[in-house]
Amino acid sequence: MTDNVQYTIFRNGSRTYFHSSLFFPQDIRKDVFALYAFVRTADDLVDSVPQKKDEFYDFCNRWDRSLSGEPTGDPVIDRFSELSERKKFSDTWTAAFLSSMESDLYISEYESMAELDRYLYGSAEVIGLFMARILDLPDQAFPEARSLGRAMQFVNFIRDIEEDLSFGRTYMPQEDLRQFGVPSLSYESSYRHPDQFVGFIRFEIERYRKWQEAAEVGYSAIPYRYLIPVRTASDMYNWTAGRIYRDPFVIYQRKVKPSIQRIIATICTNVIRIPVNRSCPKVRHPSHGL
Repeated sequence: MTDNVQYTIFRNGSRTYFHSSLFFPQDIRKDVFALYAFVRTADDLVDSVPQKKDEFYDFCNRWDRSLSGEPTGDPVIDRFSELSERKKFSDTWTAAFLSSMESDLYISEYESMAELDRYLYGSAEVIGLFMARILDLPDQAFPEARSLGRAMQFVNFIRDIEEDLSFGRTYMPQEDLRQFGVPSLSYESSYRHPDQFVGFIRFEIERYRKWQEAAEVGYSAIPYRYLIPVRTASDMYNWTAGRIYRDPFVIYQRKVKPSIQRIIATICTNVIRIPVNRSCPKVRHPSHGL
């Protein structure tokens, strides 16, 4: 029953992560499902309209109780608690994650990249650290794991600009908007200032690419059987970034996501192109040179 809960939350929450993660070995897959169910549940509480503030703090309180070894009766928290203890997650990582989720209750924008850094650490970099522990990667791979989490989250910020505005917030640094002369990220404003908007979006995607390239250095530390789903998810974020880079206004037309067919095809390609004994080659991003 508990595994069904994690499976359902994951399947309904993320097309890319879910279908990529199906190709982990079964024991790893179950741990990834438990991780995702925990973070998605907290995220959904603060992203609902209206926000479920009381429910979020109840969730945090149940997590605090679980730290003493007390079963909470919540299958999402209890399964994550077991995973956390078994894989030796740092409690500070989970605290940082919940702190970033809490900030979505009262912070609507970030003035600078420096301000956004703390949010990115808790909302994304620690997810990379959780995954590194699940995959039993060496501590030396942690910086790249953090960078991969940060990169993927930043693509989500770009892709979801319009959706986040409907929640009354934006994650794009305000100083960057001013740098490019973008008064607002609303649909109307972007179409009134198309050149400024395109320049701004492409600047942010180049920022993502730097973090992504730093993350790829760590691929050599990931065992072959685990690298295929990790690389596939990463490839899909590269695809998403490339699609938006080519036409930044697409973010106002639809939520840019790869199809299930594209994800499966990329899995098959990675099975063929990644040698069992390899040093992972550098990836060429799909939109470079455009």
